[in-house]
Amino acid sequence: MSGTVNNPFQHIVESLDPKDPKQQFYNLSKLGDPRYDRLPFSIRVLLESAVRNCDEFLVKQSDVESILNWKQTQTQTVEVPFRPARVILQDFTGVPAVVDFAAMRDAVMKLGGDPEKINPVCPADLVIDHSIQVDFNRKSDSLQKNQDLEFDRNRERFQFLKWGSKAFRNMRIIPPGSGIVHQVNLEYLARVVFNYDGYFYPDSLVGTDSHTTMIDGLGVLGWGVGGIEAEAVMLGQPISMVLPEVVGYKLCGTPDKFITSTDIVLTVTKHLRQVGVVGKFVEFFGPGVAQLSIADRATIANMCPEYGATAAFFPVDKVSIQYLKQTGREAEKLSYVTKYLKAVAMFRDYNDVSQDPDFTQVVELDLSTVVPCCSGPKRPQDRIPVSDMKQDFETCLGAKQGFKGFQMAPERHSVLVPFQFNGKEYKLSHGSVVIAAITSCTNTSNPSVMLGAGLLAKKAIECGLSVKPYIKTSLSPGSGVVTYYLKESGVMDFLSQLGFEVVGYGCMTCIGNSGPLPEPVVEAITQGDLVAAGVLSGNRNFEGRVHPNTRANYLASPPLVIAYAIAGTVRIDFEQEPIAINSEGREIFLRDIWPTREEIQAVERTFVIPSMFKEVYEKIEKVNERWNTLVAPSDKLYTWDPNSTYIKSPPFFDGLTMQLQPPRSIMDAYVLLNFGDSVTTDHISPAGNIARNSPAAHYLTNRGLTPRDFNSYGSRRGNDAVMARGTFANIRLLNKFLNKQAPHTIYLPTGEVLDVFDAAERYQQSGVPLLVLAGKEYGSGSSRDWAAKGPFLLGIKAVLAESYERIHRSNLVGMGVIPLEYLSGDTADSLGLTGRERYTIIIPEQLTPRMIVDVKLDTGKTFQVRMRFDTDVELTYFHHGGILNYMIRKMSEN
Repeated sequence: MSGTVNNPFQHIVESLDPKDPKQQFYNLSKLGDPRYDRLPFSIRVLLESAVRNCDEFLVKQSDVESILNWKQTQTQTVEVPFRPARVILQDFTGVPAVVDFAAMRDAVMKLGGDPEKINPVCPADLVIDHSIQVDFNRKSDSLQKNQDLEFDRNRERFQFLKWGSKAFRNMRIIPPGSGIVHQVNLEYLARVVFNYDGYFYPDSLVGTDSHTTMIDGLGVLGWGVGGIEAEAVMLGQPISMVLPEVVGYKLCGTPDKFITSTDIVLTVTKHLRQVGVVGKFVEFFGPGVAQLSIADRATIANMCPEYGATAAFFPVDKVSIQYLKQTGREAEKLSYVTKYLKAVAMFRDYNDVSQDPDFTQVVELDLSTVVPCCSGPKRPQDRIPVSDMKQDFETCLGAKQGFKGFQMAPERHSVLVPFQFNGKEYKLSHGSVVIAAITSCTNTSNPSVMLGAGLLAKKAIECGLSVKPYIKTSLSPGSGVVTYYLKESGVMDFLSQLGFEVVGYGCMTCIGNSGPLPEPVVEAITQGDLVAAGVLSGNRNFEGRVHPNTRANYLASPPLVIAYAIAGTVRIDFEQEPIAINSEGREIFLRDIWPTREEIQAVERTFVIPSMFKEVYEKIEKVNERWNTLVAPSDKLYTWDPNSTYIKSPPFFDGLTMQLQPPRSIMDAYVLLNFGDSVTTDHISPAGNIARNSPAAHYLTNRGLTPRDFNSYGSRRGNDAVMARGTFANIRLLNKFLNKQAPHTIYLPTGEVLDVFDAAERYQQSGVPLLVLAGKEYGSGSSRDWAAKGPFLLGIKAVLAESYERIHRSNLVGMGVIPLEYLSGDTADSLGLTGRERYTIIIPEQLTPRMIVDVKLDTGKTFQVRMRFDTDVELTYFHHGGILNYMIRKMSEN
């Protein structure tokens, strides 16, 4: 990663400090090319990587020229290689990655190769943050109880990961209870500039989580990739990417004193969705950026997947350096970070317009126009001003079933359902808040909104306000630093009094680990067929993700989460109606308890200090005693336990030989599922609880497990038998064959309605290939490799969609599933496709990127589609049957 032998650019290597000639760097300014100073800063990072790693094999001089010539090549779908400096993983995606590595070692050995070649060659950090659930809340011992239960449930997974940290070099595990991967990355793991093997170079990374982009807020170029692609990077394979367009996003103006970073990011998300930035980089510039803290920038960068871009880059400036100092980084590091970035013209002054580079397109946001807002009820890009929330929810209630509709009959809009809780009667209605969670790295990494929530809680308690006891409240910080400054500033006690006790350090509610609701609440929701609400400070609110019983879910800032919890409903206009009436009969409005930006900043300056970060992170790898005492094997090859329901050797490499098979046409395929728009990876491969009547539940029950031991789909991603049965098992799946939400499909040969897995199994037993039809944005949401692995195991050979989310298309390619795309103007409807036809897709032996192929139906109709293999490298992977097969063959060569 730090320069190659026989590099043709060796002549631009020089010492950063003449007093220390052994510490060198590739001085891009010495290229003497005027095009360099006009490149977007994000593209300069790609260029530096290409220059440093140029070996005329994996990275060529022509690649360097293509990047330098970005102004012309950006629109020409030019393919370039990129070697990130490191990889980051979380445990839901990390466990299957380590399972794949273990299975790949077995496969390499069977082919006569050296199994230890399967080993990360770049630093890989895996943070265990996705396993903990909100089983206990509102009590001071909730944290300990949830952590104990997490370890009991996941002991086998943790033991496997600990084996991986011993068996593989360059792999570091951050144990459970430490925090959320992206916040730990921001506060601790980020290098900003690497000083490795005698060279300085920019920190960069890919991660197996779509919100890896959060690190872009610190000036570290990073984005989410599928687990399959990340595994190849860890094994030394560069990412093959189409050189992206770069949208310049200019920030100007000053936000109102009551505006939070959450309001800004939800505004940016809706704006960039409208602009259209899928597959592009977004780079922020303008004087407004200088006013944003790194935490604010990281919040905006975190939600990059929600506006569809690949990366959301904020180049390093003096505020970045101040953040590194605040978070306890050493003075020596701050010195060489600044010196290096200035030497290579990657240090930014946002007030200096002469530094503004060329962009593909420039769009602008005046921060003074941002208003308090939420997003929902089913998608993060559906922003709603807080002043419109009541009206918007009531409109959605009666609107046609869809992203903004629940199709509830008008006579049912005012239904009230009484229920008993802890000996007292309460009533639920449509819009009643039953989950209020301060959760997710998006917001818990930001002291301004966390302290804002604490100050609002303080004022609420002082006004005599409370939260109804049946509402599931929780606080899950992204690192121990958050708890530290909440306690030191004196606001933690007020949060606790409102029910927002710390319940764990992990993603929790944001990824669907919200735990059970009280049974009387569930019964009332079910009895009244209520559209109950969850309000969370997260980044995803897709239907069925947060909790099966909350059909409306809203993303909001931490202070607004508390506000809606106090109100008990989202059907409230905070400007016109009191948030509550206190015990003295006095009306209290939200404006009475909302803290100003100045109040928050005063507390932040006093209590968010470097010593906190140092104290927390000095012991982060050793702080969990149960992890420290966990015994794991140390063999280089993993000994698979045939009785394990968590860890199983996957069948991906069964029968793999060194010989390649020519591509074959897909003959007479049936359509397994017929979808509309915005099918998410949560729909394809849910991460949450395993329903008791599902195929996965039947599998686990047959192995002697009871429902309380099922755990979640996410925690069982190391077992392909569970995950194949969990594919398309989301209860909110809307399949056009059925025209209702259910994890079922029609087995077309007989017309039977079956679970998706059972139908796929029947097709496979008959030797029939399968196809999925879909609309726009297929595979949006989390970067979930099982959303490609699962369909592969079900026998799905191709997906035909109007468009794809970037990471999911890459994952399909990585598994050898063909992503097909309708030609411009074509859709299933315009072509008259019902999904009940049989499809033959003609695949020629000689393939080229993005080529057009014929589709023939058994009805006699023929039409054309585009194969979305976008690069020659992706075609190479396809010829091998997927990227992992390619790597195994490569590592097995003598």
